[in-house]
Amino acid sequence: MGKKHERYIVDASGKKTSVVLPIEEYEELIEDLHDLAVMAERKNEENIPSENIKTKLKNSGLI
Repeated sequence: MGKKHERYIVDASGKKTSVVLPIEEYEELIEDLHDLAVMAERKNEENIPSENIKTKLKNSGLI
């Protein structure tokens, strides 16, 4: 994610109440949140060494 281009909406006292982002930045943030949610859901899954996965894929003819 590059330079931020957010703009803020403030109330009468100058307190920030909302933010306006370019749609591309918003979509990147949503994608990042989704990725983090998936990682959190999978944190207790068993880790499988990549060599085991490669062997299974080769044995099944997928690579």
